[in-house]
Amino acid sequence: MADAPVLTLQDISLTIGSSLLLESAELIVAPGDKIALVGRNGSGKSTLLRIAAGTLEADGGKRFLQPGRTIRYLAQEPDLSGFASVLDYVEAGLTEGDALYRAQYLLGELGLTGKEEPSRLSGGEARRAALARVLAPEPDILLLDEPTNHLDLPAIEWLEETIAGLKSAIVLISHDRRFLADLTRATVWLDRGVTRRLNKGFAGFEAWRDTVLEEEEAARHKLDRQIVREEHWLTYGVTARRKRNVRRLEQLQGLRQERREQKRLTGNVKLTASEGATTGALVVEAQDISKSFGTRPIVAGFSTRVIRGDRVGVVGPNGAGKTTLLKLLTGELQPDSGRVRLGSNLELASLDQGRKSLHPEATLKQALTGGGSDTLMINGTPKHVVGYMKDFLFTPEQAGTAVSKLSGGERGRLALARALALPSNVLVLDEPTNDLDLETLDLLQEMVADYAGTVIVVSHDRDFLDRVATSTIVAEGDGQWTEYAGGYTDMVAQRGHGVRAPQKPVVAPRAKPAEAAEKPAVPAQKRKLSFKEKHALETLPGEIEKLETEIAKLQQALADPELYRKSPDDFAKKSQALEAAEAKRAEAEERWLQLEILREELES
Repeated sequence: MADAPVLTLQDISLTIGSSLLLESAELIVAPGDKIALVGRNGSGKSTLLRIAAGTLEADGGKRFLQPGRTIRYLAQEPDLSGFASVLDYVEAGLTEGDALYRAQYLLGELGLTGKEEPSRLSGGEARRAALARVLAPEPDILLLDEPTNHLDLPAIEWLEETIAGLKSAIVLISHDRRFLADLTRATVWLDRGVTRRLNKGFAGFEAWRDTVLEEEEAARHKLDRQIVREEHWLTYGVTARRKRNVRRLEQLQGLRQERREQKRLTGNVKLTASEGATTGALVVEAQDISKSFGTRPIVAGFSTRVIRGDRVGVVGPNGAGKTTLLKLLTGELQPDSGRVRLGSNLELASLDQGRKSLHPEATLKQALTGGGSDTLMINGTPKHVVGYMKDFLFTPEQAGTAVSKLSGGERGRLALARALALPSNVLVLDEPTNDLDLETLDLLQEMVADYAGTVIVVSHDRDFLDRVATSTIVAEGDGQWTEYAGGYTDMVAQRGHGVRAPQKPVVAPRAKPAEAAEKPAVPAQKRKLSFKEKHALETLPGEIEKLETEIAKLQQALADPELYRKSPDDFAKKSQALEAAEAKRAEAEERWLQLEILREELES
């Protein structure tokens, strides 16, 4: 027998302005569900998630949350204002009974100390803090809106592994195909205000969606033919009894009304790059280039050749210097040493990661045309700006809308529209997939594949890289970069592992002055695991197993509803013992992980 749903949304409707955004939308979440919530940008996914979280009230319909169930919601733009530190912000998300240590533990896993001031955080750091806040309580229901936004590959893969191990029911919105396919077991498609559910993960969604749309189109075509037949009969048919004519006229009016009420899928984005003159065979040649900022090496002795038609992916953790490498390869930045040779007839079109080229006060029309005309030149042919806007799913009414008023997805489409309008034979794309919906991503992949020139792309999207890259340059740390043939998965197969976060420095205990004087320093290259470290590495798994057994017994005892009534003191003791055991387990796991990383580094 299936478990009763822990969260139910039924017949949800919501109107924004004069537009009906949600109509009879439903969302049913059972214990342990892993649901992908998908749909086009602007379809109402985030709005439906907010209604599920209880932060937004629908115009109509019912929301039911099982009593006693906990729910946590990750918004696309988390608000950290009002907190003195990141740790304060994360701990504020905990309630009575939650393990306090998890706040600091998760912040550490996500590369934060907890002492950071929220107002000084970057977008990626704010996202990490918000993730720690919603993950720390281990809620019954976890609602995640674009959790991978602003995260680098190591953080995305860590998050994927963490979510996979949770017992929480999860509803997930993401543009990251690999993330969705790996984590979800059901898919809810929000389309034209209505939801459809597929009891398969995202990996099976796109084929199912295409079948549904084909069946809709066939049904619409059948209805159109039926209307034509009825109109022909009324116009040219043999006159029959009046009542029969009236009945068939009413049927025709009913068919016409049904046709009017059918909602067609909105148009598709049309991605076409304006192509410039053909380049020579050689596009970029870098020979032993190096670049440092202060004492920190960003690129050290890197060489590569980019040939016309190549699609080069660049990956690495945040802060590795991907954008710097991109600027070196395109001649925007000069290396400290080495040489970069650019090919002939290069015409570059760039898409910057921060969309800084979009002035927030400019209108959509001004951003596309520069403000001086109503037309653009696309592949040598003039095109009216409104027509070009429609190719990227903007309405004519949005021509005067300020860039600052556009959604993240709309800004992403606008930045693409600007970049693709420029004549080019080299596309330089820095995180082009940010904020794009899945269908636009499909078209972007097709455009990159069909583009006659050369493409250099920085991306954290593993699926996108697999589909487009002919080679992948990866940051190895300390300014070292290596190029591998193929996409991200090919790189992992050749390298043996994916992109890893920079290792945190392991601070060794300080030696006493006497000991330091008596014992000569051991050269770093001869460092080995000490006896205590080896012993800990061997015995910690057993200790962790014993702690897990103890935790399971305490949890079972505390699950007895009569325990608190019979003996409040015993309940308090067992609760304290459980918290202590969980903290010891976390400490043991962290210590074992540090030693295992140290062992791998020393052996390599």
